[in-house]
Amino acid sequence: MMFSIALNEALEFRQTGKLSKSYQAVGMTADLAARLSDSVGALLRGLGGHAKHYGTIPNTAPLDPKNFHGPQEQRTARMSDLLSRVLLTQRSQFLHKIATLEEMVVDLGKDFRLTVENLSAGVSLNPEEDWRVVDAGHYDLNTCLREAIVLLKSFLLVLPEDQLDTFQKSVRAQAHRTEDPARSAKGLIRHRRMAAVGGE
Repeated sequence: MMFSIALNEALEFRQTGKLSKSYQAVGMTADLAARLSDSVGALLRGLGGHAKHYGTIPNTAPLDPKNFHGPQEQRTARMSDLLSRVLLTQRSQFLHKIATLEEMVVDLGKDFRLTVENLSAGVSLNPEEDWRVVDAGHYDLNTCLREAIVLLKSFLLVLPEDQLDTFQKSVRAQAHRTEDPARSAKGLIRHRRMAAVGGE
């Protein structure tokens, strides 16, 4: 909520012509956005980890591109929707949606921070576009939060009571991992398939 309030204040300063105040106010939103993206990411990792380990899988609907404002997020949601309808099983749909949302949250958090830093430092090459990116990033982060809440609710409906404590510990562990500022760069690298490159 504080993230939304702070950004709305910055946007209001900008609309009323108080540009220096708008740049100061938007500078405060980067840390708030990071807290939101870290928390949502921890929840999604906890959900995904528990679902993979215990096989607890609820029904899920694919992401809807109309719920996102950023072009990258819309493309990602369209691809997720297509894969869910054509290729993926129920289990795979749930895990794919979690992975897609987590990737979106991480990317949105990074893009938001970089754009805000450029705006608040006065080094933005295209401030008009950067303000649009900040506004769309805020909207899309909130959309990811809402999607994560829906996933959590549907997951809790099918979660056996004897697994609740284990799930809760898993989410807390993910949150503590995210909050640890001394985490190594190794923990920041996501596992991906890599193409073979000749000579390496």
